[in-house]
Amino acid sequence: MVRSAEIRVGELSRRTGCNIETVRFYERIGLLPRPARNAARYRLYEEADVHRLTFVRRARELGFTLDEVRALLALSADPAEDTCTDVRDLAAGHLADVRAKIADLRAMERALAKAIRHCDLGAPSGCPLIATLSAR
Repeated sequence: MVRSAEIRVGELSRRTGCNIETVRFYERIGLLPRPARNAARYRLYEEADVHRLTFVRRARELGFTLDEVRALLALSADPAEDTCTDVRDLAAGHLADVRAKIADLRAMERALAKAIRHCDLGAPSGCPLIATLSAR
């Protein structure tokens, strides 16, 4: 079999912005197929691996879990017409999770700002921030 390109791991890392240890991790968990090796045992990747790893990296940057990335990869390989609907549903679920996290972060921001304001007021008995963190 003739390979389309012989890209070593350092070049793959440079082209995708993904560090070498992450590339190896993605290989171990099956997000990236194990590459062929040359006589010197160097990993040799193809252009398709560059595209796949870029896809994985971008999906992870958007906060998709490894299982969600795995599902997106499977969907991207499926030529069925309803694939877009499945991808949309997965993305909509992820968006709901992101919005819930944003709401939690905003609540944390308000609680911290309130505790800091109490500290700035010079509360007479103890530290208001410690009291806030200790409250149930």
